[in-house]
Parts: sequence; structure tokens; C-alpha cells
Amino acid sequence: MSITRRDFLLLMGGSADAVALNSLGGWERTNSPADRRISGISGLNDGKYLKATGAAVAVFRKQQGQGYIDQLGDRIIGTFGNCAGGTTPWGTVLSAEENFQAQVPEAVYSDGTSLDPSKRPFALGDEELYGQGNVFGLAGNKYGWIVEIDPANPNDYGTKHRWLGRYRHEAVGVRVEAGKPLAFYSGCDRRGGHIYKFVSRDKVQDPKNKANSQLLTQGILYAAKFNSDGTGRWIPLKVDTPIDPDLPSNIAGNLILLPKSPQAKTAQEAEGDYLAIAKDQEIAKYKQKFQNLGDLYSGNTEEKQGAILIDAHYAANAVGATCTARPEDTEVAANGDLYISFTSGSPDQEGGPDVRVFKGPKGETAYEYGWVMRLTEDSNDPAAVTFRWQMLATGGEPAAGAMGFANPDNLLLDKNGNIWMVTDVSTGKMNQSVKNRTDSNGKATAISGLFGNNAIWLIPTQGDDAGKAFLFGTGPVECEITGPCFTVDEKSMFISIQHPGEANGIRKNQVQESREFLLMTTTGEEFLQTRQVPIGSNWPTKSADAPPKPAVVVVTKSSIN
Repeated sequence: MSITRRDFLLLMGGSADAVALNSLGGWERTNSPADRRISGISGLNDGKYLKATGAAVAVFRKQQGQGYIDQLGDRIIGTFGNCAGGTTPWGTVLSAEENFQAQVPEAVYSDGTSLDPSKRPFALGDEELYGQGNVFGLAGNKYGWIVEIDPANPNDYGTKHRWLGRYRHEAVGVRVEAGKPLAFYSGCDRRGGHIYKFVSRDKVQDPKNKANSQLLTQGILYAAKFNSDGTGRWIPLKVDTPIDPDLPSNIAGNLILLPKSPQAKTAQEAEGDYLAIAKDQEIAKYKQKFQNLGDLYSGNTEEKQGAILIDAHYAANAVGATCTARPEDTEVAANGDLYISFTSGSPDQEGGPDVRVFKGPKGETAYEYGWVMRLTEDSNDPAAVTFRWQMLATGGEPAAGAMGFANPDNLLLDKNGNIWMVTDVSTGKMNQSVKNRTDSNGKATAISGLFGNNAIWLIPTQGDDAGKAFLFGTGPVECEITGPCFTVDEKSMFISIQHPGEANGIRKNQVQESREFLLMTTTGEEFLQTRQVPIGSNWPTKSADAPPKPAVVVVTKSSIN
């Protein structure tokens, strides 16, 4: 059977599938009439387009502009790069479009229009698949959003809410209280990415009313500014917000990317994507040239606002939002506190975290192993413009004062206020031997291999054990654990196992390899541990030479306290 380029995007996107408990206490699909696929090319031939709301629609409806326009107006072909998401009290599901930049150009012109799809050419190899949007002429500015879907409505193929901003969304946390504005929180999963909050213009009346979706069509998008003293503020991404970027010297890797001038109108000028600034004095020049966000974008006021939302990450850089450590999940607790996982403080060519905020237990910067943060809005108001924050738990070795996990990812809160956290150590680092802690020059070596397979942990948020991490379960070899989710009664927890055997594929003949790891006791004494590491995986059947497969696992609690 041959695979076409169309098939690649058909395999992306998501599904709405109903499951229920059967008479034996197991979970199974019900094959509901509302079950459906929402793929990367929904709408292309079947007319099942996704919809759009918010200020960016003014950009989509343009008939002409600086860049590529697909002539579909506010209709959108498909969704892809879908990562985590969330749910709403009114029964809809939210899906986060994350690494969309692999398939379409991320950069946009100052009027918010897209670079030509050909700027992200199609490429297929053993370990790569890029530029699928180029095959179908997809406009890059229509990807990188939060998608809302009503799973019970078979005719709903999703709405992309533009006021929530376009960036590499990992997840979304929802705060809904009667008599108050709606607040949505989300992080941009990139090195140097920001934390965002959308606050609706109007207030919630009934948290369970499906009309609450309309609250997402008007409001303000903010980006977080974390101060080193544990305070912070929300910076509005509006046309009149002053330009005030952070200094590169405050950022791990000494790099910040900023929008170019609206005068960069040619493809060649715009295509360097963004200004890469590595010297503090260049920031002063930038601030002299541009006074507010509106100076960086072109069009009328509504069109400029739309372009800002489309270019949210770089606009947030320009106004001084804090560059963070790859924010992953954002979860809202019953008391209104927001918990955020930051998976890695290492920098790359796109940026890095603020070294005044993101430090290891001994003050280390460019710290790899991650954090879980608690953010509390002032006056416990979802519309507050100031907040307080603290690191609840820090990844790394217990001997160094950390909690024993590495690279926190998805979070789940239970009714007792505990956090259930899964980790995302990359497969290339997982279980790699650590025989020495320093190299020949005395420089510390990478120790990510010490942390073993990815796992799920329990972190209490209150009481004597608040901030401590307790291991609950370990995943198969070379997998990522994702999407922990409770049933309403918390008797069942769903956990997804992604790509077991990602690097080595099928484990053949039960092959394993002996590897050494130089560990430390909790009091700091070194000792050498030998592990037998499987090469590849046979999960979930665990039968000899069986191919590894991703799956959803259900963990059932036998008694409820």
C-alpha cells in the first residue's frame, strides 16, 4: 500500500471518540454517532472547515496584503501539531496546536499575513517529515492556536479562538467562576517561551452554559512578567503597549528575538524572520526606534491588533514578558491557584529563560531539569494584573536539594489538591550511561541518563509534604507519558503512552545492555550502579519480538477514601 502526501496530514489532527464502562468494569468505545476525525486537512475537500473568532479574523479576511493569503477568509483547513489541551465546564474540549512550525512557516509579515507556503518546503526522510502545508497551500498564520471542539456535536469541527494568541501552545488551564470574567492560561513550549492569560471582556453567568464559548471572542491577551522577588504582573498585548524588551544579558544564552520593522516588506527582508539581538546596547536602539507595539505592525487598529495576536511570541518579547524555561502545562486548582510546569532551562538558538527567575537549587542557571511553579493572582481575581509566584518543586537530584524527577510535563490536580505530574526526558538522553560527573577540564557533564524512564509522580501542594515528589509509576522504555486525566469520581485515571521504543523500535530476542551510572546518595556520597537497559520495546503485549505500540492505560482505584 502506498502512502500519499495527503495521507500524512490525514493522520494528523485529533478524534472525538466516546468511551464508557462496560459490565465487567472495563472501558471501551461506544461507537457513538458523534465520533469523528478532525484531521490536518478537514475542510479541504469535504467542506468541514474549522472556524475562527477574534481580532485576527480581520487579517484572514484581507483580499490583499504583504504576504500569502489563501482566499478562504475565516475558514480554516484542518488542525495539526496538537499537543495537550483542556476541558471546559460547559462540555467542550480544548486542543493546543504546538509545533505547527514544522509544517508551515511560523514567521509573518508586519500586517499578519503569512510567508509563502513554499518557504517551508516538503521534506520526508527516515526521521523527518516537514512542510506538509506547502503541498496544500496552507496559510501559516492559521496554525498555532487553541482549538475548541464540542465532542457531542457531530457537526462541530472546531473553532480557533484568536484572542488566545498564536504561538506553540502546549496546554490550556481554564478558570471559570460565575460573576467574574473568564480566564484562560497557556504556555508557549519553546526555549524562552512565555506564559499567557486571556481575560474575557464580559463575565460568566452560568459556568455550564455552552454560550460561554462566546466569551472567548472578546477580551485581552496578557503575557507574564516574573520579578525575581516572587511578584509579577500581566502585560497586555495591545497596540498601545510600550516597547520594553528584556536585556540579552538577563537571558540564558544571551539572545532575544524581536519583530522587524513594518518597512521590512519584501520576502527577503522579512524572511530572516526576526531580529536576533545578543547585545544589551542594541535593545536601547530598538526602544528609541519603536515606542509601542503598534509601531511594529501595519494596518488599521483592528488589523494591527490581529497581527499582534498572530505574532504573539515575538510581540511578547518586544514588551518585556519574561522568557521562561519551556512552559508545558498550566492547571488551575479549585482555590484559583495556577500550577505551571517548566520542563527545561537550557537555552538554544531561539532563546532561553530569564536567569534571575529560573535557577537550580544551588543557584545554577541554564538548569536542565525543570520546575513546577505556583502562581497566585492578587486578590484571587482571575482578571488581576498582578500576581505572586513561587517554585513549588525543582527537578534534579535529591543530593543537590531537588526532588528526584527531571523535565516535568503534563499536570493533573485531584480533589485533595495533589498534583499528578508526568515527565518528558527526551529519548536521546534517556538511560544514557553516566560514568563521570565532570569532564577532563573539570566541567560538569550531563546527567539526564540517571533519571531512567519517564514516569508519573505525585506532588502534594499543602501540608508537611508540600512540594515533595513521590514516584507513582514508571513508563516503558523510550516512551513519553502524557495526558493524565481523571474521571469525575476520580476512580479511574487515563494515561497515554507515546512512542514506546522510539529510538530502537522492536526489542528483539529480549536484548538488553549493561550500563553504568554514577549516582549520589541523598547525603552526597557517590556510588556506581549497573542497570540492564532493554534495547527497544515490546510494550504493551510484552511478547517476544512484538512491535511496540502507543496506547491509553487506565489505572483504577479499588477503594475511595
